[in-house]
Amino acid sequence: MARYAAMFEPGDLSRHDRHAHERQAARVTREAGPKKAARRDRMLPEPAVRGIFGPGLVKGGYWNLARPSIPAHQATSQQLAGIYPFVADAGLGHRGPILGVDLNADALWHFSPWEAYVADAGRATLSTNLLVLGAYRAGKSGTIKTLVARSIAFGHQAVVPSDPKGEWVAVAEAIDGGVVIRIGGGSAARLNPLDRGPRRSDADDEQDAQMVRQRRITTLVTLIEMALGSGHLTAVEHAAIHEALERCIAATGDHPTLRGVYEQLGRIVDDAGTDFRLSDGAVQPRFVLRRFVEGDLSGLFEDESTVAFDAEAPIVVVDTSELFARSELVAQLTQVCTTAWIQAVVSDRSAHRTRYLIREEGWRDMTSLAALQMFQQWLKLSRHYGISNVVILHKLGDLDAVGDTDSKERNLAYSIVGDIENKFIFRVNHQETASLRERLNLPATHAEDARRLRIGVFLAYVGQHSYVVDCFATSTEWEYELFKTDDAVRQDDHVDGMPVSIRPDDLDAFWPEHPDTSLDGWLAATGKEGSR
Repeated sequence: MARYAAMFEPGDLSRHDRHAHERQAARVTREAGPKKAARRDRMLPEPAVRGIFGPGLVKGGYWNLARPSIPAHQATSQQLAGIYPFVADAGLGHRGPILGVDLNADALWHFSPWEAYVADAGRATLSTNLLVLGAYRAGKSGTIKTLVARSIAFGHQAVVPSDPKGEWVAVAEAIDGGVVIRIGGGSAARLNPLDRGPRRSDADDEQDAQMVRQRRITTLVTLIEMALGSGHLTAVEHAAIHEALERCIAATGDHPTLRGVYEQLGRIVDDAGTDFRLSDGAVQPRFVLRRFVEGDLSGLFEDESTVAFDAEAPIVVVDTSELFARSELVAQLTQVCTTAWIQAVVSDRSAHRTRYLIREEGWRDMTSLAALQMFQQWLKLSRHYGISNVVILHKLGDLDAVGDTDSKERNLAYSIVGDIENKFIFRVNHQETASLRERLNLPATHAEDARRLRIGVFLAYVGQHSYVVDCFATSTEWEYELFKTDDAVRQDDHVDGMPVSIRPDDLDAFWPEHPDTSLDGWLAATGKEGSR
């Protein structure tokens, strides 16, 4: 209920007396009114510091209603443009594993190619494939290993069809359930690149047979053209290979092998039947396949597979480091065989499994027109099979090894790489900046920034957005030690991590007893050196 107070005062009071009278009336009015409840009675915490601001954020979790007196910030328009709070991108969200720190937003950066594919319209990408480009020791392998290792917890599988350096072996062995398949180097493991693979549940019998037949033909033609290295096969040679494959499929009950195709080519040479021209067309392919049956690649790919792909393993690595040490051609042939074997298994949509397909030295998958066409097909079908092809290149100039200048093969290789929408660009050399602008259509400022990136930092292009990400800023000590790949180039003055000390006596042995201070004397060998 409201209370009103009336105050009467004489008209002849001085100013001093009038103020005293007003203070007395205010005191009487205040004492007559209701008493103010204590903070405890009002269910409020006691203030941490006495004053008008109350507990603030120190205790109680709320701000006092009293407004502090803070002067307004003053700056020039140039300074305000630099601290504008909305220049940082919102990022890709929080779905998927943490891959690093977004240096522009100073926030954790999550990435998953499948999450980016199904994201909102403004953030969505058109494919799940990823191009990784950067110079040596720029942090490419460590970043991709970090992505793969952290993605396993999200149910994704990682497959490395060919590990030419053996650096993924340590990762597979460190992850519980990881599988390593070693080829060559005394191992008895064999892979049949013509394996049929699992039956596709999303295709009828005719469609499935057509896809399997096309993959087998492409694998055979790629191997033979790559081994010849002298251009394309003729129409008659193509026909001979087709005929030999069909005969091998019929003779083995749909279990063809390179040895079986080699034997059927031999029968075509001896008796081509009604078409005598097949005999001439079968000669050259047969000599090429002889290398797999009786030559330096025997015991690896010519017979039925002795190992099986573990679809439940979190990571599967095919270690081909022993074969890659022989020659570049052997390395390319090996990569074609192992990739064909892996693709025959992972191209099963009914498995409902998302997989990373890590293509180390990705240019080796594009060394012929047939290989390029097969590679392009697999990139297009990646969404269909739930695969993310991770193509790793040291520089775009690696594709210059594909075909001749301005040839169909080289232009197709550059076109395939340029069409990969998701890109991780690490530090590049000076000569690479022009290729980034011309081949990948990167802005000139981005290409210049790529020259100055430190190890583990990369420019990420996901859909229509770009980011600057530091991967190693979130790496644990275990990850960093496991994923680093430059142990072989450490200085020789360290043994087991400890510096080697030099004794004074050893150093004194190189100092002359009677030094000759002339130029000839300093250049001449000392007596102590000669006595050693």
